[in-house]
Amino acid sequence: MIKLIRDRIPELYPNSKIKIIKENAEYFDSLKNKLLEEVNEFIEASSQNNDSHIVEEIADILEVIDAICKLKKYDTNLVQDVKLKKKQERGGFEKRILLLEKN
Repeated sequence: MIKLIRDRIPELYPNSKIKIIKENAEYFDSLKNKLLEEVNEFIEASSQNNDSHIVEEIADILEVIDAICKLKKYDTNLVQDVKLKKKQERGGFEKRILLLEKN
């Protein structure tokens, strides 16, 4: 299984075979795959109704998003500003509205 791992994992498993990604494009692809992996783990944890595990998976998702922002040099404050602007313009998800059909 080839996947992106956290920086300190090789210390915990010193006999593992690893590769350091040199190219930004490969790293970005690996981050996107890792994001999908973490979202799937969040969904799995949610189905088990284990709040502490759910919080861990949310933290993992945020860690991957932080890494993407750093790689792409996205200002996290700008990302938060865009998030807030979209919420002000279109709302959040607090009202729990489902779209059943769009005309």
